[in-house]
Amino acid sequence: MSAQQSPPLDLDFIADTVRKQECILFLGAGVHSPPPGRANDDHDCERYPRLGADLSRELAHLCGLSTRYPQEDPTNLARVATFFENQFSRHRLVLEITRKIQEDRQISPMLRALVELPFPLIITTNQDTLLESALLAAGKQPRLSIYNPESRTSDDPRNLAAESPIVYKLHGDITHPETVVVTEEDLLKFTMRMGENEQFNPAPSGLKYHLRRWTTLFVGYSLRDYNLRLLFTTLRWRIDNANLPDMYSVDPHPDPLVLEVWENKNRYVKFLAEDVWTFVPELYQRVLQKDCRYRERA
Repeated sequence: MSAQQSPPLDLDFIADTVRKQECILFLGAGVHSPPPGRANDDHDCERYPRLGADLSRELAHLCGLSTRYPQEDPTNLARVATFFENQFSRHRLVLEITRKIQEDRQISPMLRALVELPFPLIITTNQDTLLESALLAAGKQPRLSIYNPESRTSDDPRNLAAESPIVYKLHGDITHPETVVVTEEDLLKFTMRMGENEQFNPAPSGLKYHLRRWTTLFVGYSLRDYNLRLLFTTLRWRIDNANLPDMYSVDPHPDPLVLEVWENKNRYVKFLAEDVWTFVPELYQRVLQKDCRYRERA
């Protein structure tokens, strides 16, 4: 059974929750995907942050992975990052990631469109600072909560407002190298901390509280990513489906097995089979009642 394009009722429902400031934006690197039919090295798209598979390939090339370990998958970012760190250093790993996703990178038009919408709470595993820059450019004042493997998680769920959204950076921030989650060991430590008490849990009580109350919209992710599914499952742990609001994932090509299990069988999430360059302008128009000016940049 295949996913369908966003039916009007789904779009209208999502738009209504966004207008009411009762929708959580779960933002992934795919928000920086180039428009359909254009490659990453085409015109302005070459300045967008590298996506996971592309970043992994470039790190694999820099550490000579294909020569030393020809059987390894160069698109497995966590494993490639582990090889890179072991060959060089943690400092150089974070430095190279910074170059690929932050330095001289431009904010994608679809991210600029999304931050104009009234999301009071944004969750992201992106480690660059382009989201914060986009929010500031839109006249908003983001309040950051950055995961740190060695300290308590900051949490301020009070007074949520779209003008000053809380941004949970679950996999750290490259401006704080000690917080970056990228290697296999980083992910193992992160997953173990998801079982800690509220003070040290990467997903503190305020975040979990709103996940139980509001619609969640995944943009820029593929749930084929095992680590993302693990994070998603952990956030839902011990919460019955009857007590969870609807969750939607914008994915132009959802994995058939994930679709069958997560949507058709377990009803965890509903997939909307559209790319961000189609879905975001449609949502923008429904929420703000005007055409999305960023669509013209495609």
